[in-house]
Amino acid sequence: MRKSITTRYFYSTAILLLCSIALMGFIQLYLSMGYFRSENEAKLLQTVDNTILVMQEASDLNSTENERVEDVTRGIVITSRATGTMIFFTDATGNIILCSATDPSRYLGATLPGKAMAAARNGVYTELGTLNGLLGNRCYVAGKAMLDESGAVQGYAFAASDAHALSEYVANLLSTFILSAGLMLMVSSVLSIVLTSRMTTPLRRISDAAKRFGNGDFSARVPEEGEDELAQLAVTFNNMAANLEKIDSSRHSFMGNIAHELRTPMTTIKGFIDGMLDGTIPPESRDHYLGIVSEEVGRLTRLIKNMLDITKLEAGEYQVNARNYDIWESITSVVFGAEQRLEANKIQISGFAPTKTMVYADEDLVYQVIYNIVDNAIKFCNVGGEIRFSVTQGKGMVTVGIRNTGSGISADALPYVFDRFYKEDKSRGLNTMGSGLGLHICKVLINLSGGNIWVESKEGEYCQFNFTLPVAVQEKNKAKQIRTKAEPQGQGPEEEKGE
Repeated sequence: MRKSITTRYFYSTAILLLCSIALMGFIQLYLSMGYFRSENEAKLLQTVDNTILVMQEASDLNSTENERVEDVTRGIVITSRATGTMIFFTDATGNIILCSATDPSRYLGATLPGKAMAAARNGVYTELGTLNGLLGNRCYVAGKAMLDESGAVQGYAFAASDAHALSEYVANLLSTFILSAGLMLMVSSVLSIVLTSRMTTPLRRISDAAKRFGNGDFSARVPEEGEDELAQLAVTFNNMAANLEKIDSSRHSFMGNIAHELRTPMTTIKGFIDGMLDGTIPPESRDHYLGIVSEEVGRLTRLIKNMLDITKLEAGEYQVNARNYDIWESITSVVFGAEQRLEANKIQISGFAPTKTMVYADEDLVYQVIYNIVDNAIKFCNVGGEIRFSVTQGKGMVTVGIRNTGSGISADALPYVFDRFYKEDKSRGLNTMGSGLGLHICKVLINLSGGNIWVESKEGEYCQFNFTLPVAVQEKNKAKQIRTKAEPQGQGPEEEKGE
């Protein structure tokens, strides 16, 4: 069964808390036991010191042996009761001669372990144990040697307290700790569920929107709340959704435009051929209509070629062969090739003053761009009008401008000039036979060359297309100047007015 993020997060939090609580409990238990033991040892050592003091004071009294023994025994018993410990005193050989136990006969005459006496003789002896079975159960034990003025051992004083109190202390500590840990786990679990739910809500919204996307609803969006990573994800998702919606709309438009562009010439061709076959068109007019059919076939050929070119360029299949060359070579070649059309429409050329201006680009790509722009300029230039060329070199880029007089492009049409199949025929009423792909190809080619293209126009007066290319560079820097993918650069309007 697949686990949700909430479940995984809850399990992770619970495991982390349990591990943290266990570690904290172990540390607290260890420190508490150490503190408890050190306190008991300090209390026992104080008791031992008091016992030694009682023994030394008794030895200084001018009384009989029996009286001294009674005094010492009384003092030891009082000290034992006051401190809650069992005290016993040995002679120099380690045999117990005095004991504060309820049944002292059990201990009198017993001998202390040599290890305990050796440690007490060297300073202080402490232990949590039974003194090799001498004591009935585990006890905290502390002992010291009583020395005379010459440093000789006169005996050993030991004190012991039952370690059962430690077990009770540990049990109380554990019960309190477990209760506190349980309450903490309950509160943490509730908070974890609430917080996780708040964190996963945006993800669920994005998931729901993605499902709507999968069902074809490209209008789905998610709320953009806050400034954290989830909010950034929502912004990214909405941007992606907007782009996909635009792409889907463009795809529908693209298919419609293709159908329209293919249907019109095919209908014309079929009509004329059917007219020739059924005799509607007389034999003497067939050559004329065959010429029209040939033009329509040529139009279809150009349309298909342009579409294939765009596909290759945008897929990055075209290998750019950039080199340093004079941009005026391409401009001059295009102008001379259009000389007859320019003369037929009485179009004047201005700004045509070739001055060597080196750029770094693919000459074939740039030639096609200039050819398409000049071809459009001739189509839409008024009879007796003017086409003006300009080439200026700036920092790192060369800007080429081609302006033609005429009706220009309306402000409403400018944002769409470089779109596929776009033709602004309503504002011009001229040359409607283009496929609407020429300027889109120009845009792709210029972007592929590392430049940018845009259009400026004043309706009723002029239209000017501008594009930039990298300036000529040294051999070692050439590879950095050309972008190998056709990506829009976003400088100025990017549109198309027809092939």
